[in-house]
Amino acid sequence: MSLSITNAVADVANNVLDKFVQDKDLKEQLAHNLKIELIELDKAQIEVNKEAAKSTNWFVAAARPSILWICSLSLAIHYCILPVATWIAVVAGTDLQLEALEFDFSQLTTILLALLGMSSLRSVENVKGVAR
Repeated sequence: MSLSITNAVADVANNVLDKFVQDKDLKEQLAHNLKIELIELDKAQIEVNKEAAKSTNWFVAAARPSILWICSLSLAIHYCILPVATWIAVVAGTDLQLEALEFDFSQLTTILLALLGMSSLRSVENVKGVAR
């Protein structure tokens, strides 16, 4: 989890605590404990990512890069190769209907943006000045 996700979860938890916990000291202690737990989860995930990246097993080490390459290739085919191929087919007078090929960009984008870490939360980090 990034810092902004940790803060977002903590904010939601604080809203819940505000509604259900009356004791101010207990509320602050619970919020602090939650934030510490989230930070520990962040650290654990970072360690898992480091170990996966160091792995000599190609299947483990190449998982994320392979997904990024597949997404890149899919985008290249859909936005570069197919339009040019369609244009060439039209100029050549053939009856290829390449533009009719279905492309579900929403699923691809979800995967790609999750892997690249681009989301509105990243923008929030930049606005708040907490981006690393």
